[in-house]
Amino acid sequence: MLMTAATPSAPPTRLSTLLLLVRHGETPTTGTVLPGRAPGLHLSDRGRAQAERIAERLAGLAVDGIYSSPMERARETAEPTAAQTGLEVQQNVGLNECDFGEWTGAALAKVAALPQWQTVQQSPSAFRFPGGESFVQMQARMVETLEALCAAHAGGVVVGFCHADPIKAAVAHALGTQLDHFQRIVISPGSVSVISYAPGQPPAVLMVNSTQDPLSGLRAS
Repeated sequence: MLMTAATPSAPPTRLSTLLLLVRHGETPTTGTVLPGRAPGLHLSDRGRAQAERIAERLAGLAVDGIYSSPMERARETAEPTAAQTGLEVQQNVGLNECDFGEWTGAALAKVAALPQWQTVQQSPSAFRFPGGESFVQMQARMVETLEALCAAHAGGVVVGFCHADPIKAAVAHALGTQLDHFQRIVISPGSVSVISYAPGQPPAVLMVNSTQDPLSGLRAS
């Protein structure tokens, strides 16, 4: 009997997951205060307009899941996108703002005058907010959270509404950049940063701090 070799099957395709990290819109204290996790801070009129603009930019993108930090300003930024997609905003504590501890609610001008501020800016991996979280801890829980979201929506598109420092830490990790350099990354209110995750491969950073163009053409790499 003539035996023929079986045609080898193609390896299974490893689908990339597209993760969009959105910084919340402006609030009345943006740029002047470290609000941290203090409750009761809502979007300003400009921040609400930024939230609407984010929903417009996402139109046409097949979103599979919408997640938000528990803070009001992040949830309010997510609302127009949720209304547009018909998806529910799911709160996730892993996306929360850094816990600034005793610095919560402090004026930026006041803490910037402290000697510890140089460590925050130049050697953040060595800093822990008094009574709060360290930057190392913040980055670790962000990375863990994003990996879990990607696993839950493998091959899909996930939008996470979050805060500047956690997004900067996540982008730095995806880039393979030292945490001590994460302050060099700018994340503006209402901006979108995009990371593609594929199983067994390093993350690919597709976009950082984007505030203008439509996002419907995004594809996972």
